Amino acid sequence: MDEIFWLALKNIPQVGNVTFRRLLDHFGAPEKALSASESELAAVKGISAAVVTSLLMHNGCAWAQKEWETTRKNGARIVTLQNPEYPRLLRHLPDPPPYLYVKGTLENTATAIGIVGSRQASGYGIATTQKLARELARQGITVVSGMARGVDAAAHRGALLEQGTTIGVLGCGIDVTYPRENRQLFAEMASRGALLSEFPMGTLPLAENFPRRNRIISGISSGILVVEAAEGSGSLITAQCALEQGRDVYAIPGNIQSVNSRGTNRLIKQGAKLVETVADILEELPQPYGESAPSSPVARITFSPQEAAIYSLLSSTTLHIDEIVTRSSLTVAEVSAILLRLELNGIVSQLPGKHFLLA
Repeated sequence: MDEIFWLALKNIPQVGNVTFRRLLDHFGAPEKALSASESELAAVKGISAAVVTSLLMHNGCAWAQKEWETTRKNGARIVTLQNPEYPRLLRHLPDPPPYLYVKGTLENTATAIGIVGSRQASGYGIATTQKLARELARQGITVVSGMARGVDAAAHRGALLEQGTTIGVLGCGIDVTYPRENRQLFAEMASRGALLSEFPMGTLPLAENFPRRNRIISGISSGILVVEAAEGSGSLITAQCALEQGRDVYAIPGNIQSVNSRGTNRLIKQGAKLVETVADILEELPQPYGESAPSSPVARITFSPQEAAIYSLLSSTTLHIDEIVTRSSLTVAEVSAILLRLELNGIVSQLPGKHFLLA
């Protein structure tokens, strides 16, 4: 129930994240700030007379009690700055959220990589995102993204496929599913990963919320990987947040004729690290991640000549099953059986519409 005082203090007009932190540092607990006298509040460094007046005039406890109950009814909880579960890197921002609404478990956030990119990602972008997310998860690295369609969803799904840890940061209330087509992903994230938001329950996904959401993605992460981004996109805002927060920025190079490559290619020109394989990210991280390249499932099975041929076909691109049949000169039944075996062994992944890529 201590969280009610956190909710109440944050709900008072003119108490933003920075002011909240100053009050918390001075008094040690929100409850003490809420019950402080005018002279005690005036003694807090950096607190204006207007903030003091607002604190004395308003009482957010009734709203906070209702908000706390609604949060619990929706299967979520409040994780405050003083909770050990609160992500360590996020805590050190100049203006961290005083608390987070969380579904799932915020574990293993010590080393996390944010993956962001276009909502209208190409097949190449989706395949590349999912492959890198799986490889990061295989190394025990948490994958963070924004639960949007396109690259975000592919990043979360890739980590989940590897039974890894993944965190979805929302630009709306934690009880709001947006976009609607990601309903199943939201359910999986709540049970196998984590969803979090700094926005009150019921907050709609308004455009002005997403820059704030983006700074949380980069704030949790050791670095940000940008996969396909047009000029002026939200992904570039996240990259800018990362730079301002002292995080590393990585980018996937793209087709120079594609609009969605302009942002990533410009990032590389400006100094972002070009990423071709997950090893390019791992070598920038603290030990032990940089000690060795990720293990490959390929080493665990022996290919037949037909399997080796299909593996070779998929080594450089994503292909539809019909194209694999044509290029391999095998029957549909033979190709289907081979793809199933490779998929069960973690060598191949299937995308919607019977498209296949190397995992």
